[in-house]
Amino acid sequence: YNAVISACEKGYQWERALQVLSMMMRGIVKPDVITCNSVISALEKGGEWQHALILFSVMAKNTIESDTITYNAVISACKQGGESNAALQLFGAMEQSMVKLDTISFNAVISACDNGSNWKKALQLVKAMGQHKLESTTITYNAAISACEKCGEWDKALQLLSVMAGNTLETHTITFNTVISACEKGGKWEE
Repeated sequence: YNAVISACEKGYQWERALQVLSMMMRGIVKPDVITCNSVISALEKGGEWQHALILFSVMAKNTIESDTITYNAVISACKQGGESNAALQLFGAMEQSMVKLDTISFNAVISACDNGSNWKKALQLVKAMGQHKLESTTITYNAAISACEKCGEWDKALQLLSVMAGNTLETHTITFNTVISACEKGGKWEE
């Protein structure tokens, strides 16, 4: 069953993944965390954040323990759906339940802050990565810069770009375009 669901995920067939999961729930072979993670990933790829949240709650009701991959997939699904508050709540629940946070966890929730234009929270999360002894990546900084750009926080975007250069992180055209856009929105296009 897991192989079929994994194939559905890779083929962007979230409806079929849910059908197979439903058959498993009614049958002898019960789904495990790997099964549910694959279905949640398929839902995320299909933009079905509501279904991902429902499956996440069904897992708890059926005593299927969520892991880092589960949380990361649900947070990413919420991010894709523009649901930054739900992503932030899930991240908080992840911390409280003592599930191991990783760089993907932080990158997903920082990216969700972009959707909600929550640049202050994005900056707090970048800082928190260091406290968790996790390395920030180009993706981390691009997501935080994008959150700043949405609100015209040009000075914060420039600071993040400076930190990237200081940490010898690779910058891309996207990085520079986003910083330029932040400067433009803040009326500082000459910066």
